[in-house]
Amino acid sequence: MFWLSHHHENEYNRTYLLGGVRVCARCLGTYPVLLAVMVGLFAARAPLLWRWDVPVVLGLTLPALVDWSVGRFRPASGSNAVRTLTGVLLGTALGRSLFVHVQKPLPAVLVWQAALVAVVALPVLLASSRGPKDG
Repeated sequence: MFWLSHHHENEYNRTYLLGGVRVCARCLGTYPVLLAVMVGLFAARAPLLWRWDVPVVLGLTLPALVDWSVGRFRPASGSNAVRTLTGVLLGTALGRSLFVHVQKPLPAVLVWQAALVAVVALPVLLASSRGPKDG
């Protein structure tokens, strides 16, 4: 079932098989944690601005970006445990930035996070899509 995993058959090494369904290893760490962090921040009535928001959110986002980037160039590398761990870190970062965004659209923390993702992902996507051409 594709709706729980955005990976094709040749990338099943990046998924867990749970009850006969493929689930992306990183997403399994990201989305439950993102939801838990947001619920926790709302329940705690957390402030919308913390002094360390930007560096912490960027620091928690970076491991998932690095692991994803390496995987784009070396598809057989890495482990699902690392993918899930980086997903947990990413979920924590996204939970915080989205908690603020829901209440104050486009906060600095979310803009910086989006910029980091773009600065890493765009060159990686361009470079990794340039494979050997049949000719």
